[in-house]
Amino acid sequence: MGMKIGSVAEAAGVEVSTVRYYERRGLLAEPPRTSSGYRQYDETVVDRIRFVRQAQDLGFTLEEIEELLA
Repeated sequence: MGMKIGSVAEAAGVEVSTVRYYERRGLLAEPPRTSSGYRQYDETVVDRIRFVRQAQDLGFTLEEIEELLA
């Protein structure tokens, strides 16, 4: 069973709005949804969010991070 967005945000140390923003920016793939509409994330997305945050802390822009991830 996948993780819900609140669990992902907590595990990655970010806000739920950050996870949604990263999705809109294309840094995270849009996750599948349950029949009731909840996002279901794979546990690997937590590592990806942490990578993005660490890259930002090192001074990379989101555009540069997108290129790295592509």
